[in-house]
Amino acid sequence: MSLFPRSAFGQTVFFVGALLLLNQIVSYITVTLYVFKPTFEQVNLMLAKQVKTVFIDWEEGVEVNDELSEKFFEITGIEVMTQRQAYINGLDRAKEYSLLSQSMSEQLNGSARVRISQGDPIVYWVEAPQAPGYWVRVPLTGLSEAKLEFLVFYLSSIGFLSVLGGWWFARHLNRPLKALQMAAGRVGVGDFSTRLVERGSTEVIEVTRAFNQMSKGIAELENDRRLLMAGVSHDLRTPLTRIRLATEMMADEEDYLKEGIIDDIEDMNAIIDQFIEYLRHHHSGQMSPENLNALVEDVVQAEKKHKRTIGFIKEQNVPKVLMNSVALKRVLTNMIENAIRYSDDAIEVSTHYSARTKEVMIKVKDRGPGIPEAELESVFEPFKQGDQARGSEGSGLGLAIIKRIVTTHGGRVKLRNRNGGGLSAEVVLPACNT
Repeated sequence: MSLFPRSAFGQTVFFVGALLLLNQIVSYITVTLYVFKPTFEQVNLMLAKQVKTVFIDWEEGVEVNDELSEKFFEITGIEVMTQRQAYINGLDRAKEYSLLSQSMSEQLNGSARVRISQGDPIVYWVEAPQAPGYWVRVPLTGLSEAKLEFLVFYLSSIGFLSVLGGWWFARHLNRPLKALQMAAGRVGVGDFSTRLVERGSTEVIEVTRAFNQMSKGIAELENDRRLLMAGVSHDLRTPLTRIRLATEMMADEEDYLKEGIIDDIEDMNAIIDQFIEYLRHHHSGQMSPENLNALVEDVVQAEKKHKRTIGFIKEQNVPKVLMNSVALKRVLTNMIENAIRYSDDAIEVSTHYSARTKEVMIKVKDRGPGIPEAELESVFEPFKQGDQARGSEGSGLGLAIIKRIVTTHGGRVKLRNRNGGGLSAEVVLPACNT
């Protein structure tokens, strides 16, 4: 799993943050090399000269008496302590710095040791080669730890504010792209009413303008297609009506022919209705939260007119679903009628709710011949007939209509072959958040 973000917003924040982090590192190194290091080297040089004044006339191994130490402390504020006294006054908590020790050794012409105690004030400890075992204690009141803490706070604050500013800038830059993504999703389910405000950078404005033009063109194309289909439907129904009237005037001995013509006319009207339904869009603005169990129960009761056993197993406390009830009833009616057409046994309808995925499922099960596994996805294509085992009646738009309506509801539909024979049609819909 890659830690690098995939979204443009995440990548922008990542690059801004990385750039600012690099800037902070470079700033820290620069301050350390060109501010702190020269400062401490200068302090080290000055302290080396002061230490020389303490031991300038001493022979190696000469003891430091208390009188001389106290007198020197009164004049300079610098104390000379034995190893034991130094440990009592905090030498054991001081950290030794090899670079400073090396510089001090060069100044004092021998092996010297330098330690620094962090506190207020910072204490500089020096063991000179002229008096091994003795430590010179120098308090540095000008370099307090509070000032170092302020520098750390300053660098941290600048870094945080810079990252925050980068986040805000990236969010502002990607806001039009987020709106474009949401609008494209609405266009994908047939809602062409959205018009995006053209704002942002020049490139984003051009993309937004092109999207608005594309959405407008698709809407006009859909309107023309629906108008054309409505015209064709009207022109076809007129001669069909005349044929229907003509059959009513046929002689009684031609009833067998009359019934066949009437059945063909009804099939043609049903096919025309399917074409109209396929071209119809059900927008999210037409949807409202509805009780799914009540809707399924209404459809099941209506479909019992076929004199078939249709069992309904409903799960209690199924949450409401945002739906267009007319369109969703069409989905359930198509599913149940398909099951009745291709199966002679009882039909089972059930509802289920998954608290984990926040989804509601409707299942319609039959014991018909089923569909080959290779064709379970392709049967949702328009004008695609199912396997011959399931028959070849109709226009091939039934499942395409089901899939289109379910997609506009933000759901999905799937067919599964059942163990022991038969088909299970499953519709999954998102549950309402409220």
